[in-house]
Amino acid sequence: MSVIKGNSPASSGASPQRVGRALLLSCHPLPTLAVTAISAGLAALAGLPWSRALLLVAAVLAGQLSIGWSNDAIDAARDRASARADKPVALGVVSPRQVGVAAGVALVAAIVLSLLLGIAPGLAALTVVACGWLYNAGLKATWFSFVLYAIAFGILPAVATLAVLPVPVWPAPWAMVAGALFGVSAHLANVLPDLDDDISSGVRGLPHRIGARATAVACPLLLGAASLVILTGTGTGGTGGQGWRWVAAAFLVLLAGAGVVVGVRRPRSRALFVIVIGTAIAAVVLFAVSGRLLT
Repeated sequence: MSVIKGNSPASSGASPQRVGRALLLSCHPLPTLAVTAISAGLAALAGLPWSRALLLVAAVLAGQLSIGWSNDAIDAARDRASARADKPVALGVVSPRQVGVAAGVALVAAIVLSLLLGIAPGLAALTVVACGWLYNAGLKATWFSFVLYAIAFGILPAVATLAVLPVPVWPAPWAMVAGALFGVSAHLANVLPDLDDDISSGVRGLPHRIGARATAVACPLLLGAASLVILTGTGTGGTGGQGWRWVAAAFLVLLAGAGVVVGVRRPRSRALFVIVIGTAIAAVVLFAVSGRLLT
């Protein structure tokens, strides 16, 4: 494959504005913002006061930034070899060292902000971060690549409920199961567009081993399973009417159906990942009208 010949900003004289923009693009902005938005919704559903909710969101954001930047720093050589035009590091706009430093700073911020929430919620938040770093560090190239996504998304609701004062509580089991299913689905959709490049560079996680078509089909099926778990979980107790539950279920099923169509026609499309993240956010929003709490 061709290799993009890029110089570091220090040698090419790139402006601070250009380097800043490159760092912003290197943090994987879509998944970073999506996970942060989901955490904000979970904080609201857990009934956190605004001050603790903001602290939680800041901790999650810092953690996601560290994961995104560490990914580009670790994969710099691989991205250059694959001629990734969407990666500022591969283009030489920003150096791997600069992205690595940004990842380190964000990681320190994530640790501090997470522990300010308290030991229990802090460890839960840092578990999410650890899963991302372990994935980037090499576990994405194994059969168990999906496990880290399942753990990270499954424990995300616990970050919010364990931050509740004065008595932290664990979320309801169905919320963690639904989160884990969404996480695995997000993993499959995120990897799909890059399957060929990954395989050529030696990365063979679960999606690479089962193939693009099977991955594209499994992704919306997992979304449907997560929607069913949410429907079942919100169907007992609470103050919300039955109508809202069925509206939520129908909307989520429609999104999952759209994912099936996209997966069959264009299995490597980024649109599938957008649908997965959109469904996760919609689940949080529509869950809010059910009248249920996360616990």
